[in-house]
Amino acid sequence: MDADTDPNDPSRPPVGSVREVAFLFLRLGTIAFGGPAAHTALMHQEVVRGRGWVSEQRFVDLMGATNLIPGPNSTELAIHLGFDRARWRGLLAAGVCFIVPAAVLVTALAWIYVSYGQTPAVSGVLYGIVPAVIAIIAHALFSLLRTTIGSVWLAVLAVSALAAYVVGVNELLIMAAGAVIAALAHLVRHRPRGTGAHGLVLVPVLALGEPSGAQLTQLFFTMLKIGSVLYGSGYVLLAFLQGDFVDRLGWITEQQLVDAVSVGQVTPGPVFTTATFVGYVVAGLPGAFVATVAIFAPSFVFVGLLTRLVDWLRSREWTSAVLDAVNATALALMAGVSAQLGAAAIVDPLTAGIAIVTLVLLWRTRLNSAWYIAAGALIGVAYTLLG
Repeated sequence: MDADTDPNDPSRPPVGSVREVAFLFLRLGTIAFGGPAAHTALMHQEVVRGRGWVSEQRFVDLMGATNLIPGPNSTELAIHLGFDRARWRGLLAAGVCFIVPAAVLVTALAWIYVSYGQTPAVSGVLYGIVPAVIAIIAHALFSLLRTTIGSVWLAVLAVSALAAYVVGVNELLIMAAGAVIAALAHLVRHRPRGTGAHGLVLVPVLALGEPSGAQLTQLFFTMLKIGSVLYGSGYVLLAFLQGDFVDRLGWITEQQLVDAVSVGQVTPGPVFTTATFVGYVVAGLPGAFVATVAIFAPSFVFVGLLTRLVDWLRSREWTSAVLDAVNATALALMAGVSAQLGAAAIVDPLTAGIAIVTLVLLWRTRLNSAWYIAAGALIGVAYTLLG
């Protein structure tokens, strides 16, 4: 009998209800603007600071481990947090509920796009939301820093990883280098012992008619392949979609692909819902559904396998050192992405004020993150209307 089946196993995390997992990640999927770094910060505030479902160290380990597998990292983090809270049903509930709000919104925008050739302007909403998100990320980074950077060498590694990211080194290479350096350092130390956003105005698209079964099948397996092998950010997703849907299949134009990525960036939830948009453009509502299921399905499988691996990594000395290094580099990458996002979002005294006030309130109160997102959205809309 293992930890998944033995309720008396002291190593097993406390099991909560599927309902509470579903409600939390449904809400997060609705308000999680800002990309993976923002999603991670919001999850940290909710499950560590707000609810105490997992410890700081456990959260950091899951954050680092999800960077080792293909797919959308923040979505996979949500899936694994759901597993920790409510086991296999929680795994499914967290992933589905985090994905569905964005998929529904992107499908609606894709329908407007196909029908009218443009999507509603969202720049005003994002003007106020993104500075608040920046503050939420900064608060999470400070909290995670204490857990992640436990030695001078990890601090040096994190600074080096951040510098590499700033000069343009690929994120996956940075993560791999950190893991390899940690493994080599451990071997050297233990050798004597032996083994040891803007409003979008978009071009009209061509109606493709009713999708055929063969087209939907090809769409499914193409998206499934992308979800199974893709590491990195939404810009890496752009390269995969370009190669398959523009160059090889010729189903969409380059402009339509750029528009799809733009919608994925400015809507809440996973950036991978770009696939939902592409699926709708290619094959209407059935295409949106098929594409969404296909690109996210591998993440559920990978996290299901990863649930066994994380505890194994932490329980052994050399793999624990590697995991610490991966955590440090993941935190550095999160800081690098956040700095870029902040430079683009904090552009005037009002946006700076939103970020500062949000950060102070995060530090001094325990208000739910949804209030900061809502307040930012209202300020952004009011600024746009009055400006």
